[in-house]
Amino acid sequence: MTPQFAPVELEKAYRLINHGATALVSAHHEGVDNVMSASWVCGLDFKPAKLMVVIDKIARTRELIEESGYFVIQVPTVAQLQMTYDLGNRTLRTDPDKLQHCGTRLFRMEDHGDLPFVAGCTAWLACRVIPEPHNQQAHDLFIGEIVGAWADTRVFKDGHWHFEDAGSSLRSLHYIAGGQFYATGEPLNAKTDLK
Repeated sequence: MTPQFAPVELEKAYRLINHGATALVSAHHEGVDNVMSASWVCGLDFKPAKLMVVIDKIARTRELIEESGYFVIQVPTVAQLQMTYDLGNRTLRTDPDKLQHCGTRLFRMEDHGDLPFVAGCTAWLACRVIPEPHNQQAHDLFIGEIVGAWADTRVFKDGHWHFEDAGSSLRSLHYIAGGQFYATGEPLNAKTDLK
């Protein structure tokens, strides 16, 4: 664990994803790791902390989540643009070396079993699936209780993002379509900038 890696209070974990960044979803089951990109991730509740993610039925990562009952949401950086794009456009079903081909490095966290965490991200949220079979089948919507949260303190500290204080390579990605992303931009504060 690097000095920049610190836990985030679970009640404030939603702040790691509330800016709408593209996320990476990872899961593990019976010796198989996988990671996919996802754009539809959002916070759901504070206590207990929960989030929602949409994962299509064709995704191998979804099967791993359904089989294990756990997953990790990560916030990738501008430096991980190519990896993030590739993870969303390759499938483990046809490329057994997908993670290697995408340049994805994984690590494990103590007390979180075999969950795979993607190295180099700025935020990590370990989640336990709250089973909602109807939502999962009809809408591909998974609800996760956040059981652990961490952030890179170069970018997230004191419960808030500080992209403007870190290098541009640490900014988060926002996927639009057709391979087009935007990086998190200029900070604006309604309390001070509108006066």
